[in-house]
Amino acid sequence: MIEKVKHSGLALAILATAQFMVVLDATIVNVALPAIEKALGFSGASQLQWVITAYALVFGGFLLLGGRLADLFGRRKMFLAGVALFAVASLLGGFSQNPGQMILFRSLQGLGGALLAPAALSLVLTIFKEGAARNKALGVWSMVAAGGGAVGLILGGLLTQYVDWRWIFFINVPLAAIVLVMARMYVPASAPVERQRVDVAGALTITGSLMSLVFGLAKAPTLGWTNATTLGSFAVAIVLMAAFIVNELRVRQPLITLGIFKRRNVSGGSLIQLLMPAAMFGMFFYISIYLQQILGYSPTKTGAANIPFTLTIMVVAGILSRHINKVNPKAVLVVGPLLAAAGLLFFSRIPVHANYLTDVLPGIIIMAAGMAAVFVTTTLVTTSGVSHKESGLVSGLLNTGQQIGGAIGLAVLTVVSTAATKAQIIKDQGDPALLPAALVHGFQHGFVAASLFAFAASLVALTVLKIHKPTAAELSRETEVEAESFAALPGA
Repeated sequence: MIEKVKHSGLALAILATAQFMVVLDATIVNVALPAIEKALGFSGASQLQWVITAYALVFGGFLLLGGRLADLFGRRKMFLAGVALFAVASLLGGFSQNPGQMILFRSLQGLGGALLAPAALSLVLTIFKEGAARNKALGVWSMVAAGGGAVGLILGGLLTQYVDWRWIFFINVPLAAIVLVMARMYVPASAPVERQRVDVAGALTITGSLMSLVFGLAKAPTLGWTNATTLGSFAVAIVLMAAFIVNELRVRQPLITLGIFKRRNVSGGSLIQLLMPAAMFGMFFYISIYLQQILGYSPTKTGAANIPFTLTIMVVAGILSRHINKVNPKAVLVVGPLLAAAGLLFFSRIPVHANYLTDVLPGIIIMAAGMAAVFVTTTLVTTSGVSHKESGLVSGLLNTGQQIGGAIGLAVLTVVSTAATKAQIIKDQGDPALLPAALVHGFQHGFVAASLFAFAASLVALTVLKIHKPTAAELSRETEVEAESFAALPGA
């Protein structure tokens, strides 16, 4: 049960502000990466990637647990706890003095996001009854999320260039303080929905497994693939993943009901939602570094240069959402990834001396169009045929898959890029004048690798998915799932 809501519009504004903060954080950090690398002494891309992956892995690994905790202890309580933790982690992140501290506090930010995001959306769905009122509220929710991505790109550049990069974290503190005060006044409290055990073991083992996997991938380029540390990390990842699977099969209330993957559309859609962010996270990571370190763009100019990605996402997603009942979802999910792959292959030819309008912008627009088509359609296809109760688990899986896929994809692309750069440096006999060309050579290989993730997503759509014409109920449910599964995508 939930209290009677006197100011539903104000409650929506407060919850949407928290969502804005989470999405803002996903883009604002990308623009500041070169400044963070220089200020804290990161040893290169293989270590710098943890600024992104630490947040994404913890966010994704604990997201489903966050939803369960909201049901167990009350949605407003978990929402407030998540906002408070996010604010404290942001403050500490702004004061980071070395890479270790930054990575630790980014992990805490991810945990805060995992607590607040599912609770916030759940509150919105509870406050607004199904129908026109809920659809309107979810429209506002999605607009705020998209706006957060665009504002993050510009604000990240402005703060980094004209104030200090540390303010990309400090900016969250006053926002969170306002949300905490206002939420206590205007967001209704809710009693626990159901008493249940919390699968903490599941969240810890899956997150630990993925972190160990990414750590091994990050260390492999410098230590070697047969080094004891590298092999040990992979072994720990395998053991923890096995423990996760055994745990999920044995506990009464698992984090993920593994049997749901027997449904082709759920397994196929989840896999697509894993593969596509794997390509996208790497694009944002490397384009931000390329624009600033190779082309000499300022942080503000870099943020502005990435805005067409967000705008294209908004336009294409908006058009497709209005006409989704008139198109063949499977065709969209086969062609969309190929479009994204084309954009990534366009990036694979970036030169050392580039013109933004001809060498960068076309790739951004092409890839964004493909990504938008995939994300909007995937939510509909994946929830097709599942019950309303199961759709909550599916939306959680989609969001979890995005974060985990993005983190693992970035790690893989970093391995490829670093190896290509090192090989080119050796070929150039360590000539400092040729270092920019060697870095670009690595970026090019990274973009090719990213395109393979997108090609794989298209292949999954072609061979795994079974599509039928969506019903009115499925179209309505897609709006809710889409609102959650756009929670924290860089630029989306």
